[in-house]
Order: sequence, then C-alpha cells, then structure tokens
Amino acid sequence: MLKRLHRIWKHRWLDESDTRKAIPDDLVQRLARRVAASERRHTGEIRIFVEAGLPLSYLWQDATPRRRALAMFGKLRVWDTEQNNGVLIYLLLAEHAIEIVADRGLSQRVSHDEWQAIVNRMGSAFREKRFEDGLTQALAEVSALLVQHFPAQGGDVNPNEMPDEPVLG
Repeated sequence: MLKRLHRIWKHRWLDESDTRKAIPDDLVQRLARRVAASERRHTGEIRIFVEAGLPLSYLWQDATPRRRALAMFGKLRVWDTEQNNGVLIYLLLAEHAIEIVADRGLSQRVSHDEWQAIVNRMGSAFREKRFEDGLTQALAEVSALLVQHFPAQGGDVNPNEMPDEPVLG
C-alpha cells in the first residue's frame, strides 16, 4: 500500500511544466522537423508522446507505462496507417519509462531485441538529461528500420497521414 501511495505521489507531483522543461517548445519544433524529414524517406508514420505522470485512473489501476503507451498508440491513431507501419515513441518522466510501440506491419519484421536496444540507448541519454540527443538518436534508428522495411519509392505519393509534432501531456 505504501509503495502504491508513493507511486501516486510521484506521478501527481510532476505536471505539464515538468514535461515542458524536458521538452521545451524549440525542441518540439526541431523534433517535428526531424520527424517530417524522416517520413520523406519511408512510408511509415512516427509519433512522439511525452508526459510527466500517468493520469490518476491509471494509477488507481496500478497500470504499467506499457499499458499507457498502448492506449496512446490507439488514441493518437498511430495504428491507422495504410501499411500498418506506424510507430509511437512514448516517454513517461515520473518513472523514467520509455516504450516503443510499432504497428503490426513493422513489428512483424523487427525483433523485440532491436526495439529494446533502441530503448536502452535512449535511456542512457535520458539519465544524463540529454532528451534531445536521446530522441534524435531514436528517431534516426526508427527511421532506418522504416527505410529498410518500408522505403519511399521515387514518384510514389507519400501522404503525411499524421501530425509530425510531438504530443506533450
């Protein structure tokens, strides 16, 4: 019980201002440009979602960061791409949690170990408060996987199916 109360306190202590400190407006714009540049090279869609703490409803249920990432994957409609190749990069600051959720078109082609290696490298950067470096590296690695498995073909129409800006919660 005490552990649960501590977790709730930790999540409620942080708010959107903590998210903005980690990911300021100028970084949001740089990340949006990097996502847009990435998506010109492949047919996938990449979304970034960063939040300080879980909503209280998740905390009462003792939900994991993975569960929240999966919910946001659905809520942001990352699954709703023509080739089922959307990717969500999810950060939960209160628990220093990183989750990558890939739609079935890409997850069938990329092993769990490859995703975990990206998460581990992001975690190293984030522990040193280098959020931009970690996110930039993760974007580059996710982009490389999408280019490998879903390259944009010259002359093909490659619509931008989702917003490029990170979502801050």
